[in-house]
Amino acid sequence: MISALLIGRKGSIGFPGKNTYPILGKPLAYYPLKAAQDAGLVDKVFISTDCEKLMALAREHDVEVIERPAYLCSKEALGEHVFVHGHQEIEKRAGNQELIVLLHCNSATVSASLIDQGIEVLLKNSQYDSAVSVSKYNMWSPLRARKIGSDGLLHPFIPFDTFGDPKKLNCDRDSQGDVYFADMGLSIVRPHCLTHIENGLLPQKWMGQKIYPLVQDAGCDVDYEFQIAQTEYWLKKHMTTQTPPKETVER
Repeated sequence: MISALLIGRKGSIGFPGKNTYPILGKPLAYYPLKAAQDAGLVDKVFISTDCEKLMALAREHDVEVIERPAYLCSKEALGEHVFVHGHQEIEKRAGNQELIVLLHCNSATVSASLIDQGIEVLLKNSQYDSAVSVSKYNMWSPLRARKIGSDGLLHPFIPFDTFGDPKKLNCDRDSQGDVYFADMGLSIVRPHCLTHIENGLLPQKWMGQKIYPLVQDAGCDVDYEFQIAQTEYWLKKHMTTQTPPKETVER
């Protein structure tokens, strides 16, 4: 069995109410929820939340609710711990899982076809731990990262010699080659990534060690209001107004 787990909590300091913020006429969380439901290789969809609005949205679309315990609802709680808890609940209710599709309520940049693509990759390649959506953001190369020092001035976040001979570095955003970021749209993982999460690669330890990239463009999770425009751009570019009915896929 392959299940999808969507996570989102009620409280948000940076952007209150982001998970249910209206985007193109639908709550933000609707889009990853619908992508999971329309994926032909996903058998069942769950949501872990403490938010009444998200629970109502889930029930409206026949998504099973996992009520998130209070200790996983604070700003200090890590998403990886919510995924671990959700996976444990899913296995109690639905039995052993072959794969788990992990989604965030605040990330709409995911499609049913990308989910199915990632699942197919993992079904064909048993050595991979996960398949994860990534977007190319060369303008955010680590070479360009800065921090404000105790003197109030900008300093390299990472020592320049990390990248080789500093004399050969330049300001071209592509000078270090393509830079890919896990855009938080999608993570498809094997259960052992969650049962042994301490073995995973930082910073998103739920992805395990051997991570297959599902390359897309402009993916992002919404943590600030300015990212709404990027999400709308992505949806208009990649999504159609009519979603074809889900077909059952044999495996």
